[in-house]
Amino acid sequence: MTDDLLSYTIDPALQPDEREDIRTFLAKCGLDYEIGVEAFVVFRRKRHLVACAGLEKNIVKCTAIDPEMRGEALGLRLLTELIHLAQDRGHSHLFLYTKPDCVEFFRSCGFYLLAEVPGLVALMENTPIGVKAYCDRLKRLRRPGAVIGAVVMNANPFTRGHRYLVERAAAACDWLHVFVVAEDVSLISYRDRYALVSSGIADIPRVTLHHGSEYMVSRATFSAYFFKEKGIVGDCCTAIDLLIFRDHIAPALGITHRFVGTEPFCPTTFKYNADMRHWLRGDVSPSPAVEVVEIDRTECEDVPISASEVRRLLAADDFARIRRLVPATTLELLETKYRAPRSSAA
Repeated sequence: MTDDLLSYTIDPALQPDEREDIRTFLAKCGLDYEIGVEAFVVFRRKRHLVACAGLEKNIVKCTAIDPEMRGEALGLRLLTELIHLAQDRGHSHLFLYTKPDCVEFFRSCGFYLLAEVPGLVALMENTPIGVKAYCDRLKRLRRPGAVIGAVVMNANPFTRGHRYLVERAAAACDWLHVFVVAEDVSLISYRDRYALVSSGIADIPRVTLHHGSEYMVSRATFSAYFFKEKGIVGDCCTAIDLLIFRDHIAPALGITHRFVGTEPFCPTTFKYNADMRHWLRGDVSPSPAVEVVEIDRTECEDVPISASEVRRLLAADDFARIRRLVPATTLELLETKYRAPRSSAA
């Protein structure tokens, strides 16, 4: 019976005692506490925590039920209250990470499978037409050709290196599709990043520029969820993102090749590039394989150009060196909008 349960919502940032109780409960259930969760729905019986589910933006995380309560239809009630919480916060399109053996339960609650890493993790969304509608829009931009390429970039900010990558990729393709990561958590806003890429590659022929989406390099497709073994978190999150690309996005546009620049600085991006070969080319999906082409970064003064170096120079207010690494449009934007204010003399 569940009629003696107390349910309520907490803000973990404002209720540290509740937060620590949830952390302990999740650990007993074999799950990690996710620091990005903004609100929890909590169920207690006789003061004992028996179920919880968290929400980070529109992503359901940290969902756990006491094993002794799993036969009491508590899961559906927990998820229903969390959906109501999400709606109150303005989120109707939800993503949910779960273990593969829980997929059927969440399917019965109105969620639909997007991608699954067998035995490890699955990503679901609460609509049967979400990714399909996105891919239907992409199909209208499909172009003919035997070699159809793709580049996905954050461009934080857009550099001469990004320009070089697109030039080289476009020269190797019948058509190239360029996607700008839409997640707005970078130093340079998404609106500005997209505008910089648009102006920076406008003269390169046979290229279509796309806005990013929640289905590509986003909070939803990258999540450090479920795993206590930190060595496999990156593998699982990378796999989900790349499988969605291979199974949905690439077929919609007929993409045969994905181009990336070599990554000598960032370990995360280096690993992502390496994982592409497995998840896009390997025998891990019934969808057609996507060839991965790694292009050596262009250099300035024998040092590979990177957006991270531009950000470092920006923090140091070193525009003399930034000027050599970025196009004129990027330089102008950084000088007028992102330059650190200079402190006045006392």
